Amino acid sequence: MASQSEGIRKLMQAERQAEEVVSSAKRKKAQRIKEAKEEAKKEVETYKQEREHLFQEQMKKNAGSKDDFAAKMRVDTEKRLQKITSQVSTSKEMVIDRLLELVCDIKPEVHQNYRPKVQ
Repeated sequence: MASQSEGIRKLMQAERQAEEVVSSAKRKKAQRIKEAKEEAKKEVETYKQEREHLFQEQMKKNAGSKDDFAAKMRVDTEKRLQKITSQVSTSKEMVIDRLLELVCDIKPEVHQNYRPKVQ
């Protein structure tokens, strides 16, 4: 009987040791998972910061080219407006004279389809 209780005691002790080993392994695994998550978060944050930096640089480059393009368009528009204004000022008198000539110099003529009444 003593050997039986001794065997049971050894089994119980072995079971406790197994539980300790398993719980220790679970703690280590949980710790490794936690460390892996933290490391992954750091990597993601670093990658995100790099991409944000590249994005900001691209935005600065594009904004600069947009500003240059807008300035070029303003200058081009001003040139065109000046050209049109000068054309108007040179042609204005000629157009007014032609309009007055057409309106004021009336030459009465009988219409080609007019037929006098026979009496």
